[in-house]
Amino acid sequence: MTTQVKERTEEQQPYFGRLTDRMNEYRESVLTKKPYICAERALLATEAYQEYQNQPNDMKRALMLKNILEKMSIYIEDETLIVGNQAASNKDAPIFPEYTLEFVMNELDLFDQRDGDVFYITEQTKEDLRSIAPFWENNNLRAKAGALLPDEVSVFMETGFFGMEGKMNSGDAHLAVNYQEMLKVGLKGYKERALKEKAALDLTQPESIKKYHFYNSVVIVLDAVKTYAERFSALAKEQAATAEPKRQAELLEISRICAKVPYEPAETFQEAIQAVWFIQLILQIESNGHSLSYGRFDQYMYPYMKADLESGRSTEAEMVELLTNLWIKTLTVNKVRSQAHTFSSAGSPLYQNVTVGGQTRDKKDVVNDLSYLVLRSVAQTKLPQPNLTVRYHSGLDARFMNECIEVMKLGFGMPAFNNDEIIIPSFKKIGVTEEDAYDYSAIGCVETAVPGKWGYRCTGMSYMNFPKILMIAMNDGIDPVSGKRFVKGYGHFKDMHSYEELQAAWDKTVRELTRMSVIVENAIDLGLEQEVPDILCSALTEDCIGRGKTLKEGGAVYDFISGLQVGIANLADSLAAIKQLVYEEKRVTQDELWEALMTDYGSQRSKEIQEMILNEVPKYGNDNDYTDHLVTDAYDSYIEEVKKYPNTRFGRGPIGGTRYSGTSSISANVGQGRGTMATPDGRNAWVPLAEGCSPSHNMDKNGPTAVLKTVSKLRTDEIIGGVLLNQKVNPQTLAKEEDKQKLIMLLRAFFNKLHGYHIQYNVVSRETLIDAQKHPEKHRDLIVRVAGYSAFFNVLSKATQDDIIERTEHVI
Repeated sequence: MTTQVKERTEEQQPYFGRLTDRMNEYRESVLTKKPYICAERALLATEAYQEYQNQPNDMKRALMLKNILEKMSIYIEDETLIVGNQAASNKDAPIFPEYTLEFVMNELDLFDQRDGDVFYITEQTKEDLRSIAPFWENNNLRAKAGALLPDEVSVFMETGFFGMEGKMNSGDAHLAVNYQEMLKVGLKGYKERALKEKAALDLTQPESIKKYHFYNSVVIVLDAVKTYAERFSALAKEQAATAEPKRQAELLEISRICAKVPYEPAETFQEAIQAVWFIQLILQIESNGHSLSYGRFDQYMYPYMKADLESGRSTEAEMVELLTNLWIKTLTVNKVRSQAHTFSSAGSPLYQNVTVGGQTRDKKDVVNDLSYLVLRSVAQTKLPQPNLTVRYHSGLDARFMNECIEVMKLGFGMPAFNNDEIIIPSFKKIGVTEEDAYDYSAIGCVETAVPGKWGYRCTGMSYMNFPKILMIAMNDGIDPVSGKRFVKGYGHFKDMHSYEELQAAWDKTVRELTRMSVIVENAIDLGLEQEVPDILCSALTEDCIGRGKTLKEGGAVYDFISGLQVGIANLADSLAAIKQLVYEEKRVTQDELWEALMTDYGSQRSKEIQEMILNEVPKYGNDNDYTDHLVTDAYDSYIEEVKKYPNTRFGRGPIGGTRYSGTSSISANVGQGRGTMATPDGRNAWVPLAEGCSPSHNMDKNGPTAVLKTVSKLRTDEIIGGVLLNQKVNPQTLAKEEDKQKLIMLLRAFFNKLHGYHIQYNVVSRETLIDAQKHPEKHRDLIVRVAGYSAFFNVLSKATQDDIIERTEHVI
């Protein structure tokens, strides 16, 4: 009888084990907590800005953060071993009025009425925000960056063409700071260096005055972080006085740790985790930029794990509990976006990415015991945050690869894979040193950068809606939706006698619009530089302290940025349809196709044309060179053009200071589709575009291998901002061991032979998704891969849910 019970228990035990009871309770409390709008940060920021209006901006920002960290509400949850909160309670979203209050005030009574990304707000919070709104009118980033925009780009801002909503309403982030160095020397080491650099200034040099104030601001911020940690030390000691013995010991240890880190170097695993969390958290209190990532977590944290295990100070099980605690804490951070911005960032993602695997700087596989614990802890928590990325290379440990697939089988869209075999050579080609190239990590979604050395926004600048640009090129430079002229115009499609004429019009149009996007990006970047410098983030990124510059002024070692190109598959299929049906087979006239597009394929003849397009023209995603090469040729126009234009940090210190391409379009395919009329690929008006570089829904008929071969034809070595490929498989496809091994072989072929950049999987059935849409209460914990990130299915808008449901479901 005892043996039977034991066997049954083992059968029920999940592959990666379960959360401890307290972490399960903590997870549950965070997930069931309603997200509210929190005015506390906004009030404290306003208080500081009003008091220090005469200060240089670096100092004003430092004093603002000091005011917030000294006065904001703090609390310690009963279940947690790690402390630190962003707002007045978990999952509440603070407001950042120095960026904008415009959308907040416009949507004050609408946050809880959204289709997705719902927030709640109390009447007191509304009153608090109304009380500070007059101070911020025309006195924030959005207003001041808007004033910097030249009249020549006003049409693009009016129509939202470049999708700059999120860039004008928030900070940048899209980086990982130098956690390894921070743990090694503590903030005290950074403070000492800042004071040394300040003392060495020759104040007769004009540029030294700005540096002088920067160094003072760094010292203020580092001391403020110390004060914030010490507040938790005091609170933990206070709570320990009345706690039961076991919790009392935990609280006293928390108190000891918070009195030490992150100001002093970390020595134990728990100290290191607490230090990392404090910094990860406070960077998001300083600025509301997202895609702030943990970097190569298994590498910089491993020495602390190893030392604790060898000394007997901690057990592996205790470390897994701390890791699960950290991932739950990560989910407590929240961000409210405008309704318009939610269309491209559905599910309230923060894109906080954890990278494991990869290689050492001397090209050896780095998988260690902590790499496995990260997999186990992420599997146990099963949350949409943090993002988990595995760095793949040809020598990746086979057992580790197997464990990655086991995590994938759990069906919450993780891990994603990035490929060393293409990313490292691409980095070296643009000037990154070999040792730094081998030290890259994932940032946000699929984008990559060298942690602690890379400037803001390695991707995430302008959206370039390729299908919409094609329609503008076909319409003599006029946007058919708004009726506004976007470019000079190079003829109308109805008058083009050859595909080559259309190709030339596309080339000139996309290049001209690329130039316009650069103007918009530069104006907003200058606004960010002048108005909202991030002092803590700059201090923890090399070599801002050495140069006496913030990140936006050129403080980073490397500074490359990328926009997001949307609708690649739609462009491919559109060009193929036009070339084949209109110019080669002449089965459809230019007038007929144009009429079909203008009427959303409404007439009988238009419906016949749509059927021809959908069923008789080769589609992107099927390894058909005809279509695949058309889009690579068209994409080349953008790739070559965008490289011509430096960013605002060019020549100011960093290596690079230039732009490259990227397909990490998050959920912008849904938002961009809402503003795009019918397109020549047979797509109807206003529906989502194809996501990332993935094929259009159900157009990839030849299986997953054909998809991978199609994607590999893109100029992956030039699309350094990320080549985002989402795939969906039914859970039954991976039920057998032999099927799992087939997937591993497929992935290795994609990365080793085809030089694929990235891939991630939704392991969920169409039936489950449809049932979750109809009965959300039965699928509260269902997590799906939206784009380069995962989100709870139930918090997504119906349009985004439908987009995920319609993706092709492959069989391995």
